[in-house]
Amino acid sequence: MSATIIDGKAFALKVRGKVADHVARLKADHGITPGLAVVLVGSDPASEVYVRSKGKATNEAGMKSVEHRLEADTSEADLLRLIDDLNNDVTIHGILVQLPLPDHLNEDLVINSINPAKDVDGFHISNVGLLGTGQKSMVPCTPLGCLMMLREQHGSLSGLDAVVIGRSNIVGKPMAQLLLGDSCTVTIAHSRTKDLAETVRRADIVVAAVGRPEMVPGDWIKPGATVIDVGINRLDAPERGEGNTRLVGDVNFASASEVAGAITPVPGGVGPMTIACLLANTVTACSRANDLDEPEGLTA
Repeated sequence: MSATIIDGKAFALKVRGKVADHVARLKADHGITPGLAVVLVGSDPASEVYVRSKGKATNEAGMKSVEHRLEADTSEADLLRLIDDLNNDVTIHGILVQLPLPDHLNEDLVINSINPAKDVDGFHISNVGLLGTGQKSMVPCTPLGCLMMLREQHGSLSGLDAVVIGRSNIVGKPMAQLLLGDSCTVTIAHSRTKDLAETVRRADIVVAAVGRPEMVPGDWIKPGATVIDVGINRLDAPERGEGNTRLVGDVNFASASEVAGAITPVPGGVGPMTIACLLANTVTACSRANDLDEPEGLTA
């Protein structure tokens, strides 16, 4: 058996196309332009790249993109004041504070100062609670992207056995909640799970989000299972020359792809979906703020 490769780049382009279509309708029918504000504190190189990518994608979708770049020594009071201004700005429907923040800033305090209705990262404690109780919420982007790809692959997920490897607040826990919401039987596994291999082997769906390179070998995978690899790990690649690296996931792609029914590659799998779902969340937030129909196929 050789698995179907789930092309995250192509799927993300479809999602972004749906976002752009909905934005065009909001503009044409209601004179509304969804707005996304991204706040970057400091000059972390990786964060700089992410912020540029988000701004470019937002503009390409026809939305309003606003960037606030603050010095690394910005005080907590000044950052909270900016967030309060954005909360009260009716032209801004989504607010994202790029993480990580400098050490002197309290990330929980900052995230929870965002209006939950504008929390397009889905990290606010109110959104976490709403998701956990099956109510309408803003959903973290990466798990939402995984859910979209699983629905595309399977249609209905009802009754499928799913194992999520990893229990982070950003991916593992919300992913489990989303799968429960689609009527899967869900196990959250982690580094302390007894007989992790056997736990994974029974799953129709495996979502690996543990942050350990190639931790999941092919012989852990049930034949025909769908494998969603959220991991992004950088390893040395001396075969490519001194100082070069390569990206791998949490799953050993070579062996798992011989057993699985479908699998996401790294890179090119889950990664492109994260920004696509950020755009989707912004459009959803805009629609909800104006009591309009939510975009079809872009929500949990």
